[in-house]
Amino acid sequence: MEGFDCDVAVVGAGPVGAVLANLLGHAGVTVVVLEAAGNVIGHPRAVGIDDEAIRTLQSFGLAQVVLDNSLTNVPIRYHDSAGRVLAHVAPTGRPYGWPRRNLFYQPFLEECLREHLARYDSVDLRLGSRVTALDQDSGGVTLRARTDDGEATVRARYVVGTDGGRSYVREAVGISLRGDTAPVKWLVVDVEKDTWDAPYSAVYTSPERPSMTIPLPFGYRRFEFQIRDDEDPATVSRPDTVTSLLKRFYPGSQVPPVVRSDVYWHHSRTAASFQAGRVFLAGDAAHLQPPFFGQGMNSGIRDVTNLAWKLALVTGGQAAPRILDTYDAERRRNAEVMVAFATRMGRMYKARNRFTDRLRNAAFRGAQKVPGARDYILQMKYKPIPRYTEGLVIGADGADRTSLVGRAFPQPTVRTAEGEGTRLDDVLGPRVGVLGLVPDFAASISDRTAERLRAHGGVLVQSVPAPVYQRGMSPPADGPADMPANREVVEVVDVDGALRDLLLARPADEVYVVRPDRYVGAVCRAADLDRVLGHFLSALEP
Repeated sequence: MEGFDCDVAVVGAGPVGAVLANLLGHAGVTVVVLEAAGNVIGHPRAVGIDDEAIRTLQSFGLAQVVLDNSLTNVPIRYHDSAGRVLAHVAPTGRPYGWPRRNLFYQPFLEECLREHLARYDSVDLRLGSRVTALDQDSGGVTLRARTDDGEATVRARYVVGTDGGRSYVREAVGISLRGDTAPVKWLVVDVEKDTWDAPYSAVYTSPERPSMTIPLPFGYRRFEFQIRDDEDPATVSRPDTVTSLLKRFYPGSQVPPVVRSDVYWHHSRTAASFQAGRVFLAGDAAHLQPPFFGQGMNSGIRDVTNLAWKLALVTGGQAAPRILDTYDAERRRNAEVMVAFATRMGRMYKARNRFTDRLRNAAFRGAQKVPGARDYILQMKYKPIPRYTEGLVIGADGADRTSLVGRAFPQPTVRTAEGEGTRLDDVLGPRVGVLGLVPDFAASISDRTAERLRAHGGVLVQSVPAPVYQRGMSPPADGPADMPANREVVEVVDVDGALRDLLLARPADEVYVVRPDRYVGAVCRAADLDRVLGHFLSALEP
């Protein structure tokens, strides 16, 4: 570290930047976080956190704390222009081990993330530090920041800009934003001491004024109203106008106190690149999307979940710097897909006229009479699922639609050798995991490949059926038979049969190579594991 203040400098300590700093700190990476503001902003911007983001929080121990202070699995109701329920979305599945749709209070989340950073000696959070200059060379990046005490300089090997839609970092490295800004504006209103007993989110589609309302923890509630073309935003956002808009939701009681009312444009934009040399962009600095599906912050957390483990391996000398180039290849296309999806969702909120309004309503109601289509809507299966076809994935080009290559691996409940029930990620840990669904899969790995996996901190995990399911092919309780001495294999009992069902659905996929971000890097038969795992490890190595 001679000549460097840190391995990674993070510019911006909002939710995305703070999650990145926690991921890096948990991995032992030295980090300096530069945040212009002195304190957490006292009102929410993002309001929804999904199961993928909660899974990331799980990796450094904050998932349950955040969920305990969130409204979990909250349904959402879509209403037509007459106020009738058009669709009721209430996902109950937990493919990644956590509830799929959760409503949270952003200031609470940010405080938790910042407090959690204090446990990492390798992380230095500097509030009140506004970055004013960025100079990049072949060996690193130098940042200058204005602070209360004057000017400070930070020299880092890599820099990540998580500094929002008006990102200074993005501007400093000359990366443009591509896309559009919607011509319409929306009024966002937050109230406190809410008295409306509606434990669900609601969207009111209308050709005149689409609106939505979202319950939040601690007695808060969010409202959003579209501003018509013939209206003056300054007039609509006046206290008396805001009260009149809210009154229809509280016909028999007083309107709760308004704590915020702001006018927003909705952007559908993605950065031309997520990387410029040693500088990376994540979150709103890399992509902006309308809030209609609540994926802005969640997409940003997916960004840093993808990037953090690569930075950790590179700065720790366990992987070649070239793997960092896969960040843009893996994340940018998926971010574009999510931005486009959120934009389409917004168009559904406001029909062009009464005719298209009735046409859309009929199509929605008709679809819900078909069992498969109803489940598609109810369980939120229409949400785009990220899939990486380029980067650190082996065999993605030839993978069919149902393959998990390039997708997030599910997270079932398993039981360890000590008899404790836990989630699979807690066994895999923040490392490359090789998960075998058939007995003695690790015996097919050569000594050389086993040593290479160990050098990368990887782990071999053997799934076994519950002991009560006694069959001749089941491995004995004391571990796999005839396993070479240098094969340390962690056994887990497939409590719910989820891993069994994976094998039944795709019998040829006997072994999964799972990356530290829990995405599948490769799948194969046990007989091919030495070759496939060797190929994957070669992509990491200098």
